[in-house]
Amino acid sequence: MLSFLKNHPFAVEAFFESSLVLTFALTKEQLQHLIPECLQLDTFQDKWAFVAVAMVQTKDLRPKGFPKFMGNDFFLIGYRVFVRYTNSAGKNLRGLYILKSETDKKKMELMGNIFTHYNYTTTDIQQIEEIDNKQISSNHSKFKVKISKNEDNILLPQQSPFADWKEARRFAGPLPFTFTYNKAT
Repeated sequence: MLSFLKNHPFAVEAFFESSLVLTFALTKEQLQHLIPECLQLDTFQDKWAFVAVAMVQTKDLRPKGFPKFMGNDFFLIGYRVFVRYTNSAGKNLRGLYILKSETDKKKMELMGNIFTHYNYTTTDIQQIEEIDNKQISSNHSKFKVKISKNEDNILLPQQSPFADWKEARRFAGPLPFTFTYNKAT
């Protein structure tokens, strides 16, 4: 119908009250089926591919230039795969392929699906903020994340494919491109 609207027809602005990004390493065979044939997995050691889950609490999200009082507060979750795309000029672009997105409000689901390809659904989000930790969970989406606020020197998980944080940061995002797939084009 009005598919041109899905291509971000205007800029938006918001304040991020919090942002948490978790990146999970899986073998490339586990993720290959999730991306279209025009993209390649962005891998580490030609073995590991990555999924990022970004959880962001926004404040006053609105079209750029609109006053703050017209904004809305939303909790947003994005599920993305690290990929590469070679354009028609032969340039290799690095970015994230959208699997799906979740939000805590139906309004964001509706508007987000009109103006983006982010595939929003609405889910329940609970946030519990304590002095030493924060917990974010969803019964419907079946996840619970608990973050300690008093750790200064966080170690990589024992099962990490990376030797150190310098290697790992390459897959921590953000990345310059976000990709979607339109079979016709």
